[in-house]
Amino acid sequence: MIDPPRGDAVLQAVARWLREAALPRLPADLVFQARVAANAIDLVAREMQQGPAAGERSRARMAALLGHDGSLDALEADLADRIRDGSIAIDAPGLFEHLLADAMAKMAIDQPAYASHQAELTQTGARAPAP
Repeated sequence: MIDPPRGDAVLQAVARWLREAALPRLPADLVFQARVAANAIDLVAREMQQGPAAGERSRARMAALLGHDGSLDALEADLADRIRDGSIAIDAPGLFEHLLADAMAKMAIDQPAYASHQAELTQTGARAPAP
C-alpha cells in the first residue's frame, strides 16, 4: 500500500505548479515546451487514475464477446484476429458498444476535453470516469 500522496496526486501537483508558478516566469521561448510538459504530466496522472479500471472493463467486455477469459492483450489480439478473418461480424451484438466504450475510455485519458468526446458524453448522457 502506498501512503499518500499517491503518484497521480504528485503528478497533478507538479502540473499545477508548472502552469501557475513556472509558466508566468518563463521566457517566451520556453512557455510552449512547459505547457507540453504539463499536459504530458496530466495525461500520465489520468492513466494512473483511470487506466486499470478501464482496462478491466474492456477485458470483461471482450471475454463476454469472445466466450473465453484471458489477459487484456490476449483478448485484444483474439478479437482483432476474429474481426479480420470474419469469424466475428462487424455487426455482431455488443461489438460496436465495446469498441465505442473503449474509444471513450481512451479519450477520457488522452484528450478528455476533445470536442467529439464531450459531444458523445452529452449525447448519451454519460459522465466521464471519476478520477
